[in-house]
Amino acid sequence: MPKSSIAIVNAGGSNISSLTFALDRIKASYITTNQIAQIEDSSHVILPGVGAANDAMDKLKKSNLIEVVRNLKQPTLGICLGMQLLLDHSMENNVNCLSIIEGRCKAFSQQDKCPVPHMGWNNVNFNKPSPLTEDLDNDDYFYFVHSYYCAPDNEDDIVASVNYGIDFTAVVQRNNIYGVQFHPESVLTPHGPALMANFLRQRAARRDGEAQHG
Repeated sequence: MPKSSIAIVNAGGSNISSLTFALDRIKASYITTNQIAQIEDSSHVILPGVGAANDAMDKLKKSNLIEVVRNLKQPTLGICLGMQLLLDHSMENNVNCLSIIEGRCKAFSQQDKCPVPHMGWNNVNFNKPSPLTEDLDNDDYFYFVHSYYCAPDNEDDIVASVNYGIDFTAVVQRNNIYGVQFHPESVLTPHGPALMANFLRQRAARRDGEAQHG
């Protein structure tokens, strides 16, 4: 695999086709895989997802990928369910997740004005700067479709939030690990592709004994 390739982790997410279409549009090199060597040798990793947390975790476990994902040094992006898997636990089927970011994934309460699932376009509020959200504004809209939301324990991990009846986390970052609750692969606005381009500009963290070239 070329070192510039993106590894899309095949954990059963149903948004892989829209994601690959978006990557094709920006002429990015990628593969969809559950092979450990291909994931570890990639320049970037994407953990996509539209589906159930327990199914995704089962697939990661069967492919021996849980520790692999936890130990990734290259820029890694969780999308929708992929972001939720970064946390300790999900209320969806009461499943333990990757524990990369401390916190829980909780269920929305049904409200007349805010039906569940949350489905549609919302603008996000950027709480702090991040390489992932460079040049994006609070007025920028992104597409959401989900019934559960992330509640990180540490505010330092929260990059952006959104309001849908309650305020909840829309973007997280811890070191080289990023997560977005919305779908940046949507091409109906320029903001999703801009975020994807920001992600692809990031470089792997320096490993012990490895020189870093700027």
